[in-house]
Amino acid sequence: RQDDLIQPIGTDSTPVRFTVSLGESTRQIAQNLYAMNLIRDPELFVDYARLEGLDRQLEAGTYFVNQTQNITTIARMLIDSRNASITFRILEGSRIEEVAANVDANGLFGFTGAAFLAEVGPNAPVDPQVITMLGLPAGASLEGYLYPDTYILPPEITARGLRDTLLEAFIAAVGPQLMADAAAQGLSVHQAVIIASIVEREAVWPEENPMIASVYRNRMRIGMRLEADPTVQYGLNGSRGTWWPDITLADYRNVNSAYNTYLIDGLPPGPIASPALSAIQAAVYPAQSDYFFFRAACDGSNYHNFATTYEEHLANGC
Repeated sequence: RQDDLIQPIGTDSTPVRFTVSLGESTRQIAQNLYAMNLIRDPELFVDYARLEGLDRQLEAGTYFVNQTQNITTIARMLIDSRNASITFRILEGSRIEEVAANVDANGLFGFTGAAFLAEVGPNAPVDPQVITMLGLPAGASLEGYLYPDTYILPPEITARGLRDTLLEAFIAAVGPQLMADAAAQGLSVHQAVIIASIVEREAVWPEENPMIASVYRNRMRIGMRLEADPTVQYGLNGSRGTWWPDITLADYRNVNSAYNTYLIDGLPPGPIASPALSAIQAAVYPAQSDYFFFRAACDGSNYHNFATTYEEHLANGC
């Protein structure tokens, strides 16, 4: 039955999370593979595993199997769970809800995006030392602290374990020197990350981060409202079918939210997204400028034109 052994059940290469529990028999493992539509003949799987001596080597653990793999490949895969891993990417400028949606879209985690949100949303249980280090207000979510990067994760990772991995990556990337330099300027880490998250959502090109940050730091210095469009988008909270919708001039006054910096003085209550390290650095080490305004350039380059006065700002219009 060589042809049956090497013939996969299908063409779908999407990985499926498959768990071998401690003490499971070869026959039970084969039945589970069959029930998940990963093999078409459980008896053939058992016979092959016994013939090759693999039935005594099948190892408890989590594996990622797909329909394009045949019985011989799957049987040999299930003797070593050490190579199984989950690749997970968080994009710069993502909200926590977008990260949670990516958990569900990934399909390989043993928990849902909703379970992850419970670990990172408002009033999530966080180590008190971390709360103190970051300057998190009571009941704050971890918005802004899910460090954007690509992660290779163990398949047994939990929702809390993922949260801790992302938080530890943030702390390691930012480092004690930047935290100390922020404090020397009268900024908590939390305040710096709020500024950085706005910069992240405003800038398309990272090289503009320091100049955009300088605009917001200059506005803060003179008590001017930040008037940042991404905070209005954040305040809409997905009510228009997307987390980052186009907004209108009317939205500046009509979006009633503590995050709408056209209506509130100072910084919003928390970050609005996960900023890259370059945006966090820009928030703490902004460019030295006299600029108070910026707007998108008219050439479609996604760069910005900066201005010191409002009149100059209007003149930069397209």
